[in-house]
Amino acid sequence: MSKIVPTKPPLDTLCTLIPPLSAKFYKGQLGRVGVIGGSEEYTGAPYFSAISALKLGADLAHVICQPTAAIVIKSYSPVHPYMRRSEKNPDLSADEIINNVEELFPRLHVLVVGPGLSRDLMMLNCAQGIIQKAKEKMMPIIIDADGLFLVQNNPNVIKDYPKAILTPNLNEFKRLCETMNVSSENNSLEEMTQQLSKAFGGVIIVNKGKTDFISNGNVVFFVDNEGGLKRCGGQGDVLTGLIATFLDWGLAYQNKIWQHDNKISPDDIIMLASFAGCVITRECSRIAFGKLGRSVQTSDIISEIAYSFNNFLEGKCTQRPSI
Repeated sequence: MSKIVPTKPPLDTLCTLIPPLSAKFYKGQLGRVGVIGGSEEYTGAPYFSAISALKLGADLAHVICQPTAAIVIKSYSPVHPYMRRSEKNPDLSADEIINNVEELFPRLHVLVVGPGLSRDLMMLNCAQGIIQKAKEKMMPIIIDADGLFLVQNNPNVIKDYPKAILTPNLNEFKRLCETMNVSSENNSLEEMTQQLSKAFGGVIIVNKGKTDFISNGNVVFFVDNEGGLKRCGGQGDVLTGLIATFLDWGLAYQNKIWQHDNKISPDDIIMLASFAGCVITRECSRIAFGKLGRSVQTSDIISEIAYSFNNFLEGKCTQRPSI
């Protein structure tokens, strides 16, 4: 087997995916994100994911969460308090919850599953059913946090679905490799990332670490931009929101809501969105850490999204698309 050579996509290709801003567009064309998560203990995670999508440029973000989490989140974004915990004597069955969420799908382009979901059996069963319904609609799905716990214990929930992205950290990556029988012996991280993607049937793996490796089982991208040195909780949630918005833009690109040469294939868009999300997350973290050092929090990182996006990507695009 020939050695894998990780690479980076050209900047001009990434620029092609950034939609122009125009008075001709209507609300929702440039991104409608749904975040499945948010439990009694974890309200910040789905907030971070949804607000990051909005800060990058998505038009709308909907959070589907537990009622107690909805009270905290609803002041900034549409919230749907459908999720229930099994030990709380839910007034809705799992099937009713799944059907309620499915009714929202016409209002969404991309689904994020996992931030603050918890490992409650009812929440996990509902998430599994929602993922299945989203697959039937061919929706892009990003899975993180407790959503990865679900996949670790039931790989078939996402196996062979090429529009899925898994975003594990080091420990989550190790557990997924164990589940899918991907060995670390004599394998580099980039090789393991590629093998894990293949084991999942082409699901995109975003292996977060000192260097991020991204693979669809064939190509391997790497992201080694400098990030911040503070590992505060919530940065993975920021990443899911950023990837979701880039995926939204990719769908708008496929639908040709602006003029372009159509040179990017649908299969490449998911890899490009994952790469761009990783880069902007690192840029935000680096800038926020440079200002605040040890005291930096995820909210500070989110505040740098607009500047980081323009500084690294949009501001460097010499050719802007037309309408």
